[in-house]
Amino acid sequence: MPGLQDVTRGRLLYGGDYNPEQWPPHVWDDDVRLMRDAGVNLVTVGVFAWSALQPAPGTFTFDWLDTVLDLLHDGGIGVALATPTASPPPWLGHRHPDTLPQGPDGIRRLYGSRNQYCPCAPAYRQAALTITDAVAARYAHHPALRLWHIGNEYGTTCHCGHCAERFRGWLSRRYGDLDGLNTAWGTAVWSQRYGDWAEVLPPRRVQYVINPSQDLDYQRFCDAMLLECFTAERDAVRAHNAGVPVTTNFMDCYRYTDGWRWAAAEDLVSLDTYPDPNDPDAAMRAAMSKDVMRSLGGGRPWLLAEQSPGAASWRPVATPKRPGLNRLWSMQAVARGADGVLHFQWRASRQGAERAHGAMVPHAGPDSRVHREIRALGAELAGLSEVVGARVPADVAFVLDWDAWRAVELEHQPHEGFRYVDRLLDYYAPLWRDNVTCDFAPAGGPLSRYRLVVVPNLYQVTPAAAANLTGYVEAGGTLVVGPFSGITDPDERVYTGGWPGPWQDLLGVRVEEHWPLPDGELLDVASASLGDFTATTWAEWTVSRGADTVAAVRGGPLHDRPVVLRNTYGTGTAWYVATLPAPDAMRRLLRRVCAETGVAPVLPDLPPDVEAVRRGGLVFLLHHDTGRVEIRREAHP
Repeated sequence: MPGLQDVTRGRLLYGGDYNPEQWPPHVWDDDVRLMRDAGVNLVTVGVFAWSALQPAPGTFTFDWLDTVLDLLHDGGIGVALATPTASPPPWLGHRHPDTLPQGPDGIRRLYGSRNQYCPCAPAYRQAALTITDAVAARYAHHPALRLWHIGNEYGTTCHCGHCAERFRGWLSRRYGDLDGLNTAWGTAVWSQRYGDWAEVLPPRRVQYVINPSQDLDYQRFCDAMLLECFTAERDAVRAHNAGVPVTTNFMDCYRYTDGWRWAAAEDLVSLDTYPDPNDPDAAMRAAMSKDVMRSLGGGRPWLLAEQSPGAASWRPVATPKRPGLNRLWSMQAVARGADGVLHFQWRASRQGAERAHGAMVPHAGPDSRVHREIRALGAELAGLSEVVGARVPADVAFVLDWDAWRAVELEHQPHEGFRYVDRLLDYYAPLWRDNVTCDFAPAGGPLSRYRLVVVPNLYQVTPAAAANLTGYVEAGGTLVVGPFSGITDPDERVYTGGWPGPWQDLLGVRVEEHWPLPDGELLDVASASLGDFTATTWAEWTVSRGADTVAAVRGGPLHDRPVVLRNTYGTGTAWYVATLPAPDAMRRLLRRVCAETGVAPVLPDLPPDVEAVRRGGLVFLLHHDTGRVEIRREAHP
């Protein structure tokens, strides 16, 4: 099977999105010259070029792309050629208005932007495959082609009649018949029982609260429809040349596409990431996204497909990256497993919605601060070929589960501010600050190689996942589980008899009530071993069932209720944290757990603003206070 190694060919990839259709041909020669000077060796072409390639049904204009690909190849620059299906041309929506997406409010979105398609509309699917097949037939063996880039940032949803029809079929396959559906959705509540498949609809705008199981299943369904679109185009390009790897670009941690399922359907994982330069936690959040991408690919190297060299124009306050920040965050990507650093985009657009977006060649031209930094970064990456293909070791894994994520954020939960990614960050941040490298893993995946597994939240848990994590601890592993976990099964059916459902014996605790806290209310917690601390947002009425109490509430209605518990199970240890400790307390807790499990930082005793990551025989030291990057080569034993 082809992979990223077929694209890198022994050197780090460097470049960005190239949109030559926005420029007259006399600019193209200049672009290739500047790319060569900057060390660019891969550009993504054609992402938004559908109307330039097919200006009308049955009419194709490939001559301009022939010229561009030939110029790039002659300049020694490889191409990630996109299927342009994320942005259909106006003629498709005009002639086939049923291809345009409809919101849950019943209003159809029109053309004039991008992503204006219904993933279930037959006319869209046919048009997408037609342009995909035409592009692949013409360029599948072009010498510049290194990678297929399918679509762009999948995430479009629709609630139209086409989707309703496909949704019914999807539900029928999932549940067998209407009795199965009614049982899974709990339609006895609020008199929602269905007696005919024609009655079943997508979760459109309703008078009050939509059935949460219907909402959850529709999120799963939309994910499945988008994946169908991706795999259809993937198979179309592979039919013309199966030796060219295939990818699509994920968007950080994104709820609407299940990364585990999508990564399994492509040859390599790619990421678009746009941290906010004004966010003091941007580097930490970016590090987590990059660790997720590496993990989705099974620990193999991945591709940074998009970042901005300057400002991100869609942000309300589009502050550019300060000098050196693009280099710093690019090196963070390489340190955390990226074998390529690409940007959006090569040359800044003079018109359109992204005219204020940063670019490798900004509006100021090549004689500019941004482009000088781009050239310097290209030269530096060219000297790091030894890292290509190397892996990033980690002794800690976080469980990342898309169904649990979607379910915990459904309407009418006990605390609408309880957000899944926030819970991941609660635990990831202190480990990142202590330079402990972390992987991510599915709840049912292999875990035995990790010293520590962290489950910040697993609100919805399957019996198989529960057994997998229990077996991990029983065999000697250490598990940390956060609050509001083990609450429902995959049908959003609440476990009875106390929580965390199937893990009461594993964790040695029974939760009788969830006790969300109003914003601003602090929980006073006493702990002899961790030190006293405060907690926020969430608490629980817990009863120990054999676990040792490490911290308990002091005062108020939850007085003496344990909120941090440690339980021995089999030959391993399981911790349960029933609240959200303040950051310093969380750091003390995780330091204790790491010390007990033998998890060590990449390098000890570093200043607080220095991030250390080991990859292969190199240790990257990223100084987030000064922007300095230090690379140390470790001696082999």
